[in-house]
Amino acid sequence: MEELTERLVGAMSRKRTIDPNLQGPGHDLYMKAAAAYMAEMMQNPSKLIEHQVSYWGKALKHFVEVQETLAKGKLQAPPDNTPPDPRFSNPLWQTHPYFNFIKQQYLMSAEAIANAVKDVEGLNPRDAQRLEYFTQQIVDLFSPANFLGTNPEALERAVETDGQSLVDGLENLVRDIEANNGQMLVTLADKDAFKVGENLGTTPGKVVYRNRMMELIQYAPSTETVHATPLIIFPPWINKFYILDLNPKKSLIKWIVDQGYTVFVVSWINPDPSYAEIGMCDYVQDGYMTAIAEAKRICGEDKVNVVGYCIAGTTLSLALSLMQKHDDKSVRSATFFTTLTDFSDQGEVGVFLDNDFVDGIEREVTQNGYLDSFFMSRTFSYLRSNDLIYRPAIRNYMMGERPPAFDLLYWNGDSTNLPAKMVVEYLRGLCQEDRFASDGFEICGEVVRISDVKVPVCAIACETDHIAAWHASYEGVRKMGSTSKTFILSQSGHIAGIVNPPDKKKYGHYTNDAPMKDLSADDWRAGTEFHEGSWWPRWDDWLKKRSGKQVPARVPGADGTTILCDAPGTYVTGARPL
Repeated sequence: MEELTERLVGAMSRKRTIDPNLQGPGHDLYMKAAAAYMAEMMQNPSKLIEHQVSYWGKALKHFVEVQETLAKGKLQAPPDNTPPDPRFSNPLWQTHPYFNFIKQQYLMSAEAIANAVKDVEGLNPRDAQRLEYFTQQIVDLFSPANFLGTNPEALERAVETDGQSLVDGLENLVRDIEANNGQMLVTLADKDAFKVGENLGTTPGKVVYRNRMMELIQYAPSTETVHATPLIIFPPWINKFYILDLNPKKSLIKWIVDQGYTVFVVSWINPDPSYAEIGMCDYVQDGYMTAIAEAKRICGEDKVNVVGYCIAGTTLSLALSLMQKHDDKSVRSATFFTTLTDFSDQGEVGVFLDNDFVDGIEREVTQNGYLDSFFMSRTFSYLRSNDLIYRPAIRNYMMGERPPAFDLLYWNGDSTNLPAKMVVEYLRGLCQEDRFASDGFEICGEVVRISDVKVPVCAIACETDHIAAWHASYEGVRKMGSTSKTFILSQSGHIAGIVNPPDKKKYGHYTNDAPMKDLSADDWRAGTEFHEGSWWPRWDDWLKKRSGKQVPARVPGADGTTILCDAPGTYVTGARPL
């Protein structure tokens, strides 16, 4: 214990300095909320009284029920009609009078706070959304499940193990703080259970091109013939590409190869401070344009099909608009996975896109040359804090368990840095000012607009996506200039809705063949037809109609291109350009 304590103190002493605006909303939001609350209290005191009477009435009624049960000599909880909650799944939360009392009182308080915040008037919708979100974060933080003294499962484990679970939990805590420069970032998956290239990202292929921005991987064919038009996948550079190649049963890359396509995938560099001046134009020119040119050269074709996922889909739309300006017809069709191109509705992630946060990010990247992966990882975790912060923290620190060997969570923790210039351009010009969907976004010396995307488009959005809300994704596609648009809405979220193999039969999807031009997102949704199972086969049907005739399968290097190394390449494991 003494050694662990010394390690903890040492790790905390090395704690990185973080801009205050990156640790919570600016004080302006709280000042606005306080002013609105005080004004309403003066003008409409009856509303405050109603809130207070409702809360105290429920709380005191529950307290009396508990006392009456105990007075009868019954060591049991009173009736509990609270809805099911994963945080309180242990039976003792339901049956033990102490833990049940704490749970019910917490849920009553949480409901009262949520109602009070929701009823605050005098705030614009944006501030109201942020106030509700950050208030809920505080409420979730104070769940009794998050504290050792009020978590029955953790206390049971401590008794069963004679306290060893608490020692193991402290070891896990110290290890995480040491690994993150004094900050607490919960490890989600067993880091020793996976290695990229051995049990992650194993679909056979070769790196056929490399520059300062990316490695281009060409995958080995698994069929005797393939469609003539090659397919290039541009994954997001916020994380690493092997989310599309976790293992053979989950791999979208392998599945596409097995359908008879020549598949290329871009693996992006993980930037360091030397990439400070790399902007969106560099990603377009040295990433998109170069990959397209290389795939055309290797395959001897004059056109390719392209896929962009998340931020890589947003940037793909910029590249397509730029190509339209230059009369470059190299792209036959484009597919977008969970992509925002119209940021007028920023969805849940919008709470982090006001000036208080973005100003803090801009100062951070100006000072360091890049945005450390820590910030993006933590931000996305707080969009699902109960699942990605508190529950793992309980398991690791209070129960003393090792993180699970879960490939998706391992990938989630294997995040990347972002170049300073690119971060500011993306957050200011696209997210905040929505220039691409309005008066135009300047890139590579041209002003491009969403209406410049003219190629046939297929877009897949996800119903419960907390990063790229499907309504906003739909609106962006609707505004594109293409005359051929297909929109598919998958069940589930940002990752699970995309990585959805057909043989799992897990999540279905919705389609609507009506023209998107005159339909709002809700109108489109109202007219959809639901289909069981994955959208992958439906997309394959769409893609093969735009992929040309069958030709002999292309083996990487057979055209004379120099093979640089085997897939998954070197950039995905942290190598630097030679």
